Amino acid sequence: MNREIEAENRNLGYFRQNAALYKLLRNMLFCFPPEPVHYFSMGCLKAATSLSLTNTLIRNSFQYPATDLQKEQWGLQFPNPVGLGAGFDKNALYLNELEALGFGFVEIGTVTPKAQAGNEQPRLFRLPIDMALINRMGFNNEGVDFVKQQLINWNSFKTRSSKGNMIIGGNIGKNKITPNEDAWKDYKICFNELYDGVDYFVVNVSSPNTPGLRELQEKDALRKIFSELQNDNVGKSTPKPILLKIAPDLTDEQLDDIVALAGEINLSGLVATNTTINRSNLSSTSKGKASAIGMGGLSGKPVQQRSTEVLAYLAKQTNYQIPIIASGGIFTGEDAAEKITAGASLVQVWTGFVYEGPAIVKNICKHLSSNQ
Repeated sequence: MNREIEAENRNLGYFRQNAALYKLLRNMLFCFPPEPVHYFSMGCLKAATSLSLTNTLIRNSFQYPATDLQKEQWGLQFPNPVGLGAGFDKNALYLNELEALGFGFVEIGTVTPKAQAGNEQPRLFRLPIDMALINRMGFNNEGVDFVKQQLINWNSFKTRSSKGNMIIGGNIGKNKITPNEDAWKDYKICFNELYDGVDYFVVNVSSPNTPGLRELQEKDALRKIFSELQNDNVGKSTPKPILLKIAPDLTDEQLDDIVALAGEINLSGLVATNTTINRSNLSSTSKGKASAIGMGGLSGKPVQQRSTEVLAYLAKQTNYQIPIIASGGIFTGEDAAEKITAGASLVQVWTGFVYEGPAIVKNICKHLSSNQ
């Protein structure tokens, strides 16, 4: 018993020290614009993991070593239920690095058929006092052909190294110039091109940063997109799960439409939720600052409650029969546990990763494991 107490005290000391060090580093990084710092930080991590000694140190420091949180979903074996949401690694550039940090799964993208630059910069903003971000990136990515090659490289690396059991999701969208009536064609292209490289797909029709995209959340538009994708999917030797990512700003009636449509379009699951256009939950950031930033999707703590409400509503309305990946305001193990209690099968972080740092997966897994 004394040994167990000593081990627990060592763990607590490690987490406190790690948190303090990251807070110091974060304060330094927050002195610079968010988007360049993102690429700088991931570039440093890539350099560190390229060296055997530091790669081993990073893995030993941040990966959750136990197997008690392994989870099978859609016939896929997730090393743990904590994933990274789409938008962080848009082009599948950092899969090895994210796997080293212990993520059970990573959702790449959003990927569009053609490369596009996205919206004008600056387009990513921090609201530290509210533990939030606002982004209006606009599906900036290198296009499906580039991402497909990155996935080929990743899968080849896994085979050579016997590492990398991390699950990969492909978040797919439409190009900005594609009219909504032809949107299904873009989703179909991305589905077929990425099919061999990812383990599951997420149809993104809920980003607020592509004009008119959220109109595709209406029942008829969703029916068209998913019918085309499922027609291709059933023709594959091993059909893959196709999920729908939804906005937190939908009404109950719109959510009911999605529930009613789920069986018809053979929906594998839902991701709840994307960012919000609502600013009413910004408790500390001044209205003037929020107004000066302008349009974009708000993520982090301010969306946490609404995302959980949508998650719980969908879980109840589907009688807990459709798996849901929870996304929105997850920073701690307690946050993740709340989502799972509300009906989530898996959880995703994004803004929490920025604020909590590289130990976030291990911290969440430790909490979930100790409360099973």
